[in-house]
Amino acid sequence: MHVLTLTTNADAPFMTQQMDALEDRGVSFSTVSVAGEVDADTDRSPADYLRTIPEVVREAGNGYDLIHAHYGLTGPMALAQFRKPVVLSLWGSDVHGPIAPVSKACTPFCDEVVVMSEEMRTELGRDCTVIPDGVDLAKFRPEPQARARKTVGWEADEGYDVLFPYSPAREVKNYPRAERVVAVVDNLLDEPVRLRTVYGVAHDTVPDYMNAADALLLTSDSEGSPNSVKEALACNLPVVAVDVGDVRERLAGVDPSRVATDDEGLVRGLIDVLRRGERSNGRRAAREVSIERTAERMLAVYERVADRTVETEEPPAAPVSR
Repeated sequence: MHVLTLTTNADAPFMTQQMDALEDRGVSFSTVSVAGEVDADTDRSPADYLRTIPEVVREAGNGYDLIHAHYGLTGPMALAQFRKPVVLSLWGSDVHGPIAPVSKACTPFCDEVVVMSEEMRTELGRDCTVIPDGVDLAKFRPEPQARARKTVGWEADEGYDVLFPYSPAREVKNYPRAERVVAVVDNLLDEPVRLRTVYGVAHDTVPDYMNAADALLLTSDSEGSPNSVKEALACNLPVVAVDVGDVRERLAGVDPSRVATDDEGLVRGLIDVLRRGERSNGRRAAREVSIERTAERMLAVYERVADRTVETEEPPAAPVSR
C-alpha cells in the first residue's frame, strides 16, 4: 500500500513514529508539507496553503492508494484532487480552536476521519474512528531520577521540579495558568517548587526530562490526546492535568496523578503528588496506547478505505452468453 501524507510539519514526532511503524507493516509513504517556513511560535499564512494545492493535485496522480491528511487545514488540500480517497486525521486544536469550521466542513467529504479522543468525536457530531497518537515505549521508559537529573543539568538537591513541556508562547497551552498554580504551591510547601519549561529540544532527549522531573503539569485550554501525558505515563512520571481531551481516560487508575477542573484542584493535586514523592504506575496504562497498537488500528483504517476503493472500481460482470 502506498500513501501520500499531507502535513503542516513533516518532522512531527508522533506522526513520523506512526509512519515508521506502518512501514514495518508494508505501507510506503511520500510526504507533501505545506509551503512556507515556520517555527514553534508562528503559523503559516492562508497563502502558504493555497500555494501547496497545485503540488498536491499533481502528486495525487502518482499511483497512491489513498491520501492521509494530518490536521484540519490540510483537508481542503487533500479534497482539491478527485483521484484518490482521503483519510483526515484531526489533532485537537483543529476541532476546538478557530480553524474548527474548516475541519468540520471537510469531514463529510472524507472517506475516513480519525480523531484522538471520544470528546473530539462528540464535538464533531459524526462517525469517526478514535485512535490516539501512540507512544514509543522503547524510547519512553522509566530511568533513575538522579541519573536523568544529571543528564539534563538539574543539579539542585532540594525542592521539586514540575515539567511544562511546551513553549510558553503557545496560547492554547495556557502557560500563565501553570505559573499561577506553581507559584501557589511554592508558597504552600516548605521546599522550593520550580516550573521547568522544556521545549524545542530533540525529541530523543525528552525522556530524560520526563525522568528528571517530579511531576508533569498540563494546563491546556483544549487538547485532543496530549502526547506529553502519554509519554509521562510511559516514564512513570506523575501527571497533574486539567480535564481536557482524553486525559481523564488516560489517567484512570494511575496513581499518583490527578485530573482537576479548576485551579484549586490543580494546586491540591500538585501538592499531593509532590509530597508523596513517588513515581506513578503509569507505564501499565501507557501500553494501551503503544505505537504498535495504534499503528495496527491505523492500518485497519487504510485497509477499509483501500478495499472500498477496489470494490468501487471493479467493473460490472459481463453478461453471460446463451
